[in-house]
Order: sequence, then C-alpha cells, then structure tokens
Amino acid sequence: MATTVYERRRPPASVITHALADSRQSVFWLDDLPAGAVGGRPRLTGRSVAELAVVGGGYTGLWTALLAKRREPDARVVVLEAKSIGWAASGRNGGFCEASLTHGRENGASRWPDEIDLLERLGRENLDAFEADLDAWGVDADWQRTGTLGVAVEPHQVEWLHEWAAEASARGEADEVTLLDEHAAREAFASPIVLGAVWERRTSALVHPAKLAAELARAAEEAGVEVFEHAAVRRVETPGSTGAVELVTDDGRLLAKRAVLATNVFPSLLRRNRLMTVPVYDYALMTEPLSAAQLAEIGWHGRQGVSDLANQFHYLRRSGDRILFGGYDAVYHRGGLIRPEYEDRPESFERLASHFLTMFPQLEGVRFTHRWAGAIDTCTRFCAFYGTAREGRVAYAAGFTGLGVGATRFAAEVMLDLLEGRENERTSLRMVRERPMPFPPEPAAGVAIDTVRRALDRADHAVGRRGALLRTLDALGLGFDS
Repeated sequence: MATTVYERRRPPASVITHALADSRQSVFWLDDLPAGAVGGRPRLTGRSVAELAVVGGGYTGLWTALLAKRREPDARVVVLEAKSIGWAASGRNGGFCEASLTHGRENGASRWPDEIDLLERLGRENLDAFEADLDAWGVDADWQRTGTLGVAVEPHQVEWLHEWAAEASARGEADEVTLLDEHAAREAFASPIVLGAVWERRTSALVHPAKLAAELARAAEEAGVEVFEHAAVRRVETPGSTGAVELVTDDGRLLAKRAVLATNVFPSLLRRNRLMTVPVYDYALMTEPLSAAQLAEIGWHGRQGVSDLANQFHYLRRSGDRILFGGYDAVYHRGGLIRPEYEDRPESFERLASHFLTMFPQLEGVRFTHRWAGAIDTCTRFCAFYGTAREGRVAYAAGFTGLGVGATRFAAEVMLDLLEGRENERTSLRMVRERPMPFPPEPAAGVAIDTVRRALDRADHAVGRRGALLRTLDALGLGFDS
C-alpha cells in the first residue's frame, strides 16, 4: 500500500512535542470574544406563551428567529438554548461559509441530478443573502469573501483538479473557478507539498464562528427576540385540544403556536429522528501569532480558505496572524454519545501537528496555543434533511455534516416555509421532501462506521482508488464520499 506525503515527510517526534507543549484544551474562537459577549442571559421560569419557539441557540436557531421576526415583526419569538449561545458547533467550527447546500456539487448531483442546477443557484443566492443580512444587521463577524483553494498534495489528485476546472468551464463558470499549476499554486500558498490547486473565487467566505453566533444573538434580541440560556428542553408535548406545542424545561414551560427544533448533533426530541444522525468528532489546532517573517515564508496573501482533496481531508485558514489547522480524523465513539472527554484525544492532536509541519516545514518551531474538538451532526446523505411533525406544528432540520455554516440560513427559511405551508422553490425540492436513510442502531452503527472509515483510509493510501465497499455505498447513495 502506498504511503501518503504526510507519512513520507513526517517531522521528528521532538518537533511535534515542542509544537504542542504549551497548547491548552480550549476553543480559540470562544476565547477570542470580548468579555461578556456570550452568556449571562436568563433561564426560562414559570409558564410563558409565544407564537414561535426555537429550540437551540446555534446558527440554525438564531437565523430562524431573525428571519421569523422579519416575516412577522409583531410575533413573540423565543429561543431556548440548553447552555450558552454558540458554545457547541456554532462556536468551534472552522468558519468556512459555503454556498453549497449539498456538501459539494458532486454529492448533490449524485443524489438529485435533475435539481442540481437549481440547488446550486439557491445556494449562491443564500450565500449572497447571508452576506447582505450581516451587513443590514451590522453583524461584525470578520466576514471575508475570499474563496477557497482546493489543493492537490498527491500526484493522483492533480488530475482531479483538471476535471474540476473543466467541469466548471463547461457550466460557464470559468471566470469563477481558476486552475493553478504547481508554480502558481505555491505562489498563492507556499507549501512545498502542494502540486496544484483550484481557486473557487465566489462560492465561499470565511467568518469568525463565535463572533457570528454572538452577533446573530445580539441582532435577534435587538429585533425583539427573547433568548433564554440554560433552558434545555426535555420534551415536546402537543396537547391535541390546544393546537399548540408545549416545550418543557427544568424550570418552566413554553406554550407556542409553532416550534422549530434546531438541536444539531444532540439527540432529537422527536423519536422519528433518533437514528437519522450520529456524532462524529472533528479536531483542530490554532497556532500562536506568527511573525511578519513567518507570514512572508508562507505567502498566502489572498487569505483564502484551504482544503486538500483526500477522503480524510484537512482544512486550514488564516485568522489574523494565526493559522487554524483541522480535519483528517473524524472519530465516532461507540454508542453515539456526546461527552467532554471525547474532545481531548492526544493522538489526533499529534497527527494534526505532524501534518501541519509537513505542509509548512518552514514554520518548524511554531507553537500551538489552542487545541479543541467538536461533534458534527453527520447523516447518510452528507447534507441537511428537513421535515415537520406533530400535525405540522413542529419543523426541524439536522444532518449538516460539517458544511453547515451557510446552509443554516437556508434551513431556517425552509423550516419557516414548512410551518407556514408555503409551496415554493425551496419546499418543492426533493432534498427537502425526502429523508435520508437512517443509521442502524448500536452496535451495528459503530461497526459500520468504523469499517467505512478504514475503507476511506485505504483509498487515500491507494492513489484514490475506492474499494468495493465504498463503490457499493456510492451506488446506494449513502454519502461516504468525503
């Protein structure tokens, strides 16, 4: 079996140990917020009434609340967050905000070929609306419409770059998708392992994840939304006689005409969705501030987001004078549980540090200040699913699978449309009307996920060739393509 570039050029163990020696288990984005930016909101106590209740204070819930107030300014909209705003996925992701609603065009085209052009258009419109809304509400989230570099780091991946650019050109997108040869790619991003790149100029942006969550919450409250923290919803009741939804927390009850469940990776409050997602842990590092000389060594003046093309891929970006480096390991823990101890996985952090220094050997001696992890709500089709329950009184969206920052706004629009009974381009999509295949219950889920992960690793060690298992899953549309 072939070795990867990260194995062939692995730095000495002492260099890796030095890089991680002073890092702390903490989310950089949350630490980077001004004091008082999150937390401090009241609990829900007693009994309350609202037109719309939103469960979850991450991006999906906050977008839903804001867009609901835009549609009905006088409606009472209440957000119930189990802990504090932005503490989970919304405060600890990589900050890539993509136009794609389908986890990439290839994934969408393989599932909904007749709708892919519409899905792509709606995704671009959503990204533009995302940017326009941030501007309209004065949301300061370090938004940068820089685009993304997809980089080849293995010889067989160079051919994929040419196919990527050719397909974009055939669709009339040559001015938005630029193929860079090895020299041009290293001019843009000075890593000695980069063999070429594709620059997608308009279909992605970068944001500061925790600032985005904090600022969306601020904008929502300014619009009249009431936000409660430490208000975990324990169950959803729909008393038939009231035609409403009752949300029960430890300290109170909220009776609402309609409700939205935006609980992301956490166990669904609806039995029908309990097997629709599994939590997969992703790991990340953040460097110390780099000196002017170090920044000059790596170039990267365009500040694009970067990802490589492997099945087990890395993503990286600049944030100020620091570099975030994450991905590769995607770890499922048997039982599908979400636990704080899963966030500290030394072997994953050591692997990330090793791969980072393989990508940037000129930065030997750099230290990482932060290491953290978060659970991704993974579903079998690799992009969000949508629906309603309780006679149309409850709407939900989940399963974003790690590419949800931009798609959360689209999900909010879809859920509000569904609650209102609107028929439009969004609600008519097969992507919205169809549900993905659920995961099997444990212990079968753990066995299946581990087996697929090993198959993806073998493909990366076999010049990208997918084995029989992955080809079968591809044919069944089970989403294990990234």
